Amino acid sequence: MSAHTTSPQSDAPDGGLAPEEAGRRALYHFLARTLSRPIEKTEAGRIAPFADGSTALGQAVQAFIDAVDAADATALEREFHDLFIGVGRGELVPYASYYLTGFLNEKPLAELRRDMDALGFERAEGVREPEDNIASLCDLMGHLIAGAATGERDLYDQDRFFAAHLKPWADKFFADLSSAKTADVYRRLGEVGRCFMAIEEDGFAMVARA
Repeated sequence: MSAHTTSPQSDAPDGGLAPEEAGRRALYHFLARTLSRPIEKTEAGRIAPFADGSTALGQAVQAFIDAVDAADATALEREFHDLFIGVGRGELVPYASYYLTGFLNEKPLAELRRDMDALGFERAEGVREPEDNIASLCDLMGHLIAGAATGERDLYDQDRFFAAHLKPWADKFFADLSSAKTADVYRRLGEVGRCFMAIEEDGFAMVARA
């Protein structure tokens, strides 16, 4: 799998974001990175600031960091392959169309492409996978958050995108990842994603009621 990117104009440095928003962006981009290719041992420290024993997300982050520290690079590559590539296909098929319809390249992908076009997002060159994979959607959410710093995007853009393209299936995907038979380190990443999606859903629910 590969993550998809947007045009450079839609991105912004963390310095233009409030700390909470910069944190959300960092987590989305971390998920995009670790779900698009095998985790590298040096990367786990990137989310170390989120490790906090007083919250479910913080506990999940710490468990993930500990699991990465205890693993070796070969095992991480094998685990990613077994989960997402496999022989023919991996244990999980991390695409919105598959989760929502049982087939790839269905209506959810067409709807995503329509919304990407409306928002000015472009498919990255050289990427062959459909844009509705979980890594791509996390990447796009990160760019939407970054766009708020420049005034190109707002919280309502994030709310609509999350509701349309992540809320209907991301929690189920991360739950499946956290219980996958071939997962070890990635099981912990599934818990990070599951906790983060719950926080995001609760946060956007308050936006919708405002």
